[in-house]
Amino acid sequence: MSSKEDSSSLSNQQVIRAIPPGEHSVTPYLTVNNGIKAIEFYKKAFNAEELFRETISDEKILHARMRIGDSIVRMSDEFPGSTHKSPVSLGATTVTLHIYTQNVDELWQQAVQAGAQVIMPLDNQFWGERYGMLVDPFGHQWSMSMAIKMSPEEMSAKRKAVMSMFLKGEHPI
Repeated sequence: MSSKEDSSSLSNQQVIRAIPPGEHSVTPYLTVNNGIKAIEFYKKAFNAEELFRETISDEKILHARMRIGDSIVRMSDEFPGSTHKSPVSLGATTVTLHIYTQNVDELWQQAVQAGAQVIMPLDNQFWGERYGMLVDPFGHQWSMSMAIKMSPEEMSAKRKAVMSMFLKGEHPI
């Protein structure tokens, strides 16, 4: 069924459950080089739980699912001829995956120790979160944060500093 077709023509017997248990409406699907190492990295860095893995003969990941927090992340290796490319092959990424966590400092340190590189240091931000950005060894950007209590004065000072940077054509990262 194409995305433009109307699913109302399906009988009630054909639809078991529109969204599988544990899934959400939007689920990221990552393309990586060396999916087996990527899964191990995500386990160490973000406490990912591997849910499913299908490999092909040369030990490439055809499809895998893992849970990070309460969300599912899907992934596969990059394959020749596919339109899906890893950030390493592209030399950039256009997406940042965000993790909310109860203890951002602890998870941050865990991810850095696992091999993530800091893009934007973890700090209290003007919108009331302790926030930072990382890039994983496979080229995917991750941000993480937790809501924190900040005084209106601190938030205002941080907002002014960031807006000043933008007005100068600079970016905080």
